[in-house]
Amino acid sequence: MPDSVKMLVKAGLEVVIETGAGRHAFVDDAAYVSAGAQISPGDVLAGADAVLHVSPLSVDQCGRLRKGAVTVGFLAPSSNADGIAALRDQGVSAFSLELLPRISRAQSMDALTSQALVAGYRAALVAAERMPTFLPLLMTAAGTIPPAKVLVLGAGVAGLQAIATAKRLGAVVEAYDVRPASADEVRSMGAKFVELDLEALEGGGGYAREMTDDRAARQRELLTPYVAKSNAVITTASVPGRAAPLLITRAMVEQMRPGAVVIDLAAESGGNVEGSVAGEEVVIGGATVWGARDVPSQLPVDASRLYSRNVADLLILMTREGVVTPDWEDEIVAGCWVTRDGAVREGVAV
Repeated sequence: MPDSVKMLVKAGLEVVIETGAGRHAFVDDAAYVSAGAQISPGDVLAGADAVLHVSPLSVDQCGRLRKGAVTVGFLAPSSNADGIAALRDQGVSAFSLELLPRISRAQSMDALTSQALVAGYRAALVAAERMPTFLPLLMTAAGTIPPAKVLVLGAGVAGLQAIATAKRLGAVVEAYDVRPASADEVRSMGAKFVELDLEALEGGGGYAREMTDDRAARQRELLTPYVAKSNAVITTASVPGRAAPLLITRAMVEQMRPGAVVIDLAAESGGNVEGSVAGEEVVIGGATVWGARDVPSQLPVDASRLYSRNVADLLILMTREGVVTPDWEDEIVAGCWVTRDGAVREGVAV
């Protein structure tokens, strides 16, 4: 976005934008030029010292990068073996936003958090759009309409934003998370925290640790009545690099009332809901299950504003006097590189 271009130019960098790059975020080429960028109608990759991107670069795109170039963006390090191998073979230093350390210094660079914020907000709106009922309590001359009941599973950034948005729309909201520390955050949003008689699963980096099959089955059993009574359920449980945990079975969905809505924000990584399909709506029993796909792009202006600040701040961290020179001793840089000097980070599959 143009504001981030200004930051990069101020850091001494020459910024080249692919023509038309901002059209889906309603930014024209002239706005980039005004911010100090150059517009290129051709290949912007071949001559670049650093490339900022959103989705992982294709193998063909990786092959057009010059040796020694730096890339910053989402890399899908657990599933993008061909692309990562291409970056390694090209001699590129690639940085993955999925691996960014979750420390205070890196907060402005944390794209997983910024995009989860967008996804959680959008999830509540999608639920509201598809529900055949009002969300708020309405008292009218023709009678009283009760408020809708919304259940949010997972109280990370996306879940908390979904809670806040559903509350603002007037719903009665309940939420559950395997981490007991999230209970206070849920309550601070005005929602009721669902207490289940299960062990806590607090993990590192703000994520929950993996649960056993027995515990997962018991959790689903205890959640079933909460799911059944809800007008809408929003599931947000995912951990980068791992398949999403199954929170709701098809049988649980079938117990929901006709017209109920289930929003599965984890559909792209396997799904929290049995039967959900990324990018599609599926009817199970009388409920509609909406499988999320690339949700931040459904709010392109603010998603782009946040994401461009994330990548710009990370690149500026690696810039000295107008030259991109990563400090490999810096804990942020050291924590998120995937390829470097013809090598691949240990633990990344290629």
